[in-house]
Amino acid sequence: MVEPELATERAYLSAARTALRSMYAEVVDRDVQIIGGEDNDERFTNEANQRAKERRTHALLDLPDVPLFFGRLDYEHGTIEGHDQIYIGRRHVHDGTGVPLVIDWRAPVSVPFYRATTTDRQHVLMRRRYGFSDHADLTGFEDESLTAVVETDQADAFLRAEIERPRTGPMRDIVATIQPEQDDLVRAPLHPSVCVQGAPGTGKTAVGLHRVAYLLYTERERLGRGGVVIVGPNKSFLSYIRKVLPALGEVDVRQITIDELITRPVTTTDEPAAEALKGDTRMVGALRRALWSYVGTTTEGVLYSKGSRRYRVHDYEVVDIVSDLRESTRYAPGRNALAQRIAHVVLVRMEERAESPDDRVQNAVARSKPVKEVLDAVWPRVAPEQVLHRLFSDPEFLAEAAPDLTEEERAALLWAKPARSWKSAKWSFADTVLLDELEDLIERRTGSLGHLVLDEAQDLSAMQLRALGRRCRTGSATVLGDLAQATTPWAAGSWDRVLGHLGKNDGIVAELDRGFRVPEQIINFAARLLPAIAPTLSTPTGVRTVADALSIVPAGTASYVGQVVVECRTALAGEGSVALIAADDQVAGLRDALTAAGLEAALLGETEDEIDTVRLVCVPATLAKGLEFDAVVVAEPAHIVAAEPRGLHRLYVVLTRAVSRLQIVHAEPLPEVLG
Repeated sequence: MVEPELATERAYLSAARTALRSMYAEVVDRDVQIIGGEDNDERFTNEANQRAKERRTHALLDLPDVPLFFGRLDYEHGTIEGHDQIYIGRRHVHDGTGVPLVIDWRAPVSVPFYRATTTDRQHVLMRRRYGFSDHADLTGFEDESLTAVVETDQADAFLRAEIERPRTGPMRDIVATIQPEQDDLVRAPLHPSVCVQGAPGTGKTAVGLHRVAYLLYTERERLGRGGVVIVGPNKSFLSYIRKVLPALGEVDVRQITIDELITRPVTTTDEPAAEALKGDTRMVGALRRALWSYVGTTTEGVLYSKGSRRYRVHDYEVVDIVSDLRESTRYAPGRNALAQRIAHVVLVRMEERAESPDDRVQNAVARSKPVKEVLDAVWPRVAPEQVLHRLFSDPEFLAEAAPDLTEEERAALLWAKPARSWKSAKWSFADTVLLDELEDLIERRTGSLGHLVLDEAQDLSAMQLRALGRRCRTGSATVLGDLAQATTPWAAGSWDRVLGHLGKNDGIVAELDRGFRVPEQIINFAARLLPAIAPTLSTPTGVRTVADALSIVPAGTASYVGQVVVECRTALAGEGSVALIAADDQVAGLRDALTAAGLEAALLGETEDEIDTVRLVCVPATLAKGLEFDAVVVAEPAHIVAAEPRGLHRLYVVLTRAVSRLQIVHAEPLPEVLG
């Protein structure tokens, strides 16, 4: 039999859902006001109104598997505009008369739900947290009195229960369990930028996503002008986080990878040494010197004719103008300025003869054949591809442009078989980032994002960060990552350097070191790697211990694959999602072994959609970053380490993906640092 109070709460939830459907219907049925006329301003206004309606409609969709509210605050009498109770949820819901039924978690009045304590009640008497099934059915609630003399562990118990609730499919939001240190970052102002150094399981990705939702709530008009973009490390990661923002009522945020943001086609790959060098900040100077080397010195002046009159600009005057303009502006505006400056000298000559030329005459002179001939000789038009093709094809040109690179480094950059023309050259992804830099050196990129979120930012190179920063010159950024998980050889380094390359030198660096989502036993085991991979970082702490969270299973070489199958089968006997993580060149073979043993397993990177429904997912080690699973089986750590130069960093990532249980199967000895 259902308790009367639980029945009352379920009835309230039903009424709130009915009210939300009414709000949705009201928006859908409301006609968009059309402003008459055909001019651009009116057409733009009509389109903006239509987009606003579409956004509002999407925001009011009732997602059946997402609870409409998750908490309640009981206040001292009349604290909140006469209300003694408020329900906290993912969006605002009101009844037909405008009375609020659910308050948006981002509203100032909701802050005490996350911040109030027995020593700082903020007028709150009691905090109620609700439990829901996977289908958003209200199953129960827990009350936490804030008037008690002694603090209880009710909040910690609820946090633990929510984290350990079995999961499959994409990442869930953490709006019901945001902790005070996380809430500080979520509600930080739009400016300055915020950088979060977060150990595994601290919820840094969730903090970043909830921060986006909060900023769109408080700064929607400002951010609407430039937009918000989330940049993730790969498509598998973006698929994993894709449902968090829609569940929070935000549907108008682009979630892309950096290679989708830099849209030049990629048709080849680099050797590791060349790829690392192309991400090095020394390439900035090399590209600048290479570009400006195209500006030469004239040996002839300009002779401009108008009717029977001749006007001469001497060669030394052109040389002086070029010298003044060189590197004082971007390349293309500099070329245009040279034409105008030469034309201005001609106008001065005209005025010396008592003529009265105006701006139209100056523009005509600037476009004239004699001036164009000097421009083409002294300051020719260039394309980014033209400069980079020459740089990687001509050893002498590269040596002049990059004197701070060693001979060995320059040899690594040079193409073994250069394309005959820059128009037929094939470009790697690292090349496209350099082309992006050259494009900005030639002509400044216009426009700016309102806000940029970079997740797993520790893996980005200096040149990638500069490219991202150019797209957010006047906006702010939320930078998320963990230096201990930096697996790329071109990683930029410290967070101060990352923010500097982004152009956000005023950014604030905050650290999250309490691991909520990874059991203490697993964190402590993985932390044995930190002295070798990130000696400057503090050791994270786990706030949960889980019985039998960590097990290490030795296996013979002949029985190793069979033991992996056994451990996966054992993990599937429990609840929730299961991942088998192995070195990239082993994971497909292990998936085949699981299939042969009758276990249904998806392969991450091959079939993203299956991951929503299949409990067992085989994960290449290089795609594991940022993902979470209830149980994880790690196959052969030594092989993961040996697969790449920063293999210990990769292993640290792999070992910290489990929310409840980690099983390590190995035939080869474990890395010495784990002993």
